[in-house]
Amino acid sequence: MTLDPPPDEEIRRLRWQCRRGMLELDVALQRFLDEDYSRLDATARAAFARMLAAEDQTLHGWLMGRAVPEETDLQSLVALIRAFGRGAR
Repeated sequence: MTLDPPPDEEIRRLRWQCRRGMLELDVALQRFLDEDYSRLDATARAAFARMLAAEDQTLHGWLMGRAVPEETDLQSLVALIRAFGRGAR
């Protein structure tokens, strides 16, 4: 199955939302958006957008492995982003 690339407008909106108050979040989220987001299916892309609505401290806890999101789709996405950050794909 071939995934359609996300529209430029979607990427611009998400890029803006990836700009957070913490450098660690900025780097992790922007890098994932630039390098791996286009590989996500529509469901995971929607989960990514929902994840970006979380508070910085919550996101930081998830991405540092100190907390786990309640929703299963967000758990999977956070695990993917964490693995991406460690260089595992």
